[in-house]
Amino acid sequence: MKIINRRAYHDYQILETFEAGIHLLGAEVKSVKGGKMSLEGSFVRVVGSEIYLVNAEIYPYPYARPEGYESRRTRKLLLHKKEIISLKTKLAGAKLTLVPLECYNTHGLVKLKIGLARGRREYEKREKIKKRDTERDISRMMRGKIR
Repeated sequence: MKIINRRAYHDYQILETFEAGIHLLGAEVKSVKGGKMSLEGSFVRVVGSEIYLVNAEIYPYPYARPEGYESRRTRKLLLHKKEIISLKTKLAGAKLTLVPLECYNTHGLVKLKIGLARGRREYEKREKIKKRDTERDISRMMRGKIR
């Protein structure tokens, strides 16, 4: 089970990554381990000395009780205090943001990979796509697949 936020890799230049745990309820853990999560449109926010995952959707587990379940609630992320302090100083210094990149299962625990990122401008995105296309064409010509 690995949930990847592909949009984040396209829209942002990832400078540094961190691995954080997520504070989940019992049915949410089963749902995430089953791959029923979406990181589209979600972001990470630092509030005081704590970090939260905002707007990530964990779909309800079908065999759990659905009463009062919020699929897009704010969830606390678990990081060491030193990491949180270093993130706060880096965020305050430049135009950087925290973006959730991947959610995966490690040794029975649900982890979230967050990235310290700088937003890409539109022309940078186009240049990246153009460079990728030319590299693909060159590799095809080297293999002899293009006419």
